[in-house]
Amino acid sequence: MNDRQPQDATGLHQAIGQRQHGSWGAWLASRQTFWIFLAAILGCAVLSLSTDTFATEQNLFNVTRNFAFVGIVALGMTAVIASGGIDLSVGSSLVLAGIVVGGLMEAGQPLIVAAPVAIGAALCIGLVNGVLIAIVGMPPFVVTLGTLAIGRSLAMVLSNNKMIYQFGPDQDLLLALGGGALLGVANPVVILAVLALVAGFLFRWTRWGRHVFAVGGNEDAARMTGVPVRRVKVSVYLVSAFAAGLTGVLEVGWLGGVTTNLGQGMELTVIAAAVIGGANLAGGSGTAFGAVIGAALIEVIRNSLILLGISTFWQGSFVGTFILVAVAIERLRRARRSD
Repeated sequence: MNDRQPQDATGLHQAIGQRQHGSWGAWLASRQTFWIFLAAILGCAVLSLSTDTFATEQNLFNVTRNFAFVGIVALGMTAVIASGGIDLSVGSSLVLAGIVVGGLMEAGQPLIVAAPVAIGAALCIGLVNGVLIAIVGMPPFVVTLGTLAIGRSLAMVLSNNKMIYQFGPDQDLLLALGGGALLGVANPVVILAVLALVAGFLFRWTRWGRHVFAVGGNEDAARMTGVPVRRVKVSVYLVSAFAAGLTGVLEVGWLGGVTTNLGQGMELTVIAAAVIGGANLAGGSGTAFGAVIGAALIEVIRNSLILLGISTFWQGSFVGTFILVAVAIERLRRARRSD
């Protein structure tokens, strides 16, 4: 039996005790998210001083918009990882939603109809994942690997593997949703901020959030205390699919077209953002803020490689190194606590 306690369930009590004793510095230093946040800030500062283009309004607009797409999906992935699972199908859920919204709007349907149907298509993948994992008892890796292939195959069938770029009467509305801005801030960033606040509230202050971390921390103990483990597992895969489906709609609006290559390989980036931000692949920990910061750091790395004239082929090496370091630090922290 896994005897770990869910980090977010016990972390609040530990944090309160530490704050009451005035050890804010020690508490912050023990948070992986804090160090990742510092790394992102330091990276931005170095790039601002070493290049003439990073701190420009247009580049910052592009950087924030680009990481917003990863950040939204990473919020859903954080819920899955915190529950002790993994979702490899987010890229396929994303492209399926993109193809559905594009195809329906090309056929003349308004955005208000096409977008919910597209997100619903992604939710169907999430429901299949949740049922097979929580009720049938199949391993998350196997299930979501299977639905990864199924989702992208369905997208190819629905689009006949052709690009969709005509979106009917509501085309301008779709393009404005994904590619527009509110008060100088890209719309996807605004949506990410709202969803991060909602996710942070759900993770920290609701029964559902406590149950998610309890299941990830110790599933057997959670079941014995009355936590509806199956329902919780199904719900996190639905949350992940919703985030991917919404991102698919937004990305189609930003790109002005959709092909079946959309979201390909996004799974690694999203998982990396969640893990770098503090989510433990063994379950039981993770924060909404960490998912956003992890996504931001990955985009800062990608942007820095471009601005410094370094091949973007190195991006995978940097991201992989950050994952290994993040997991190693978490392992050392747990070893120290057990001692």
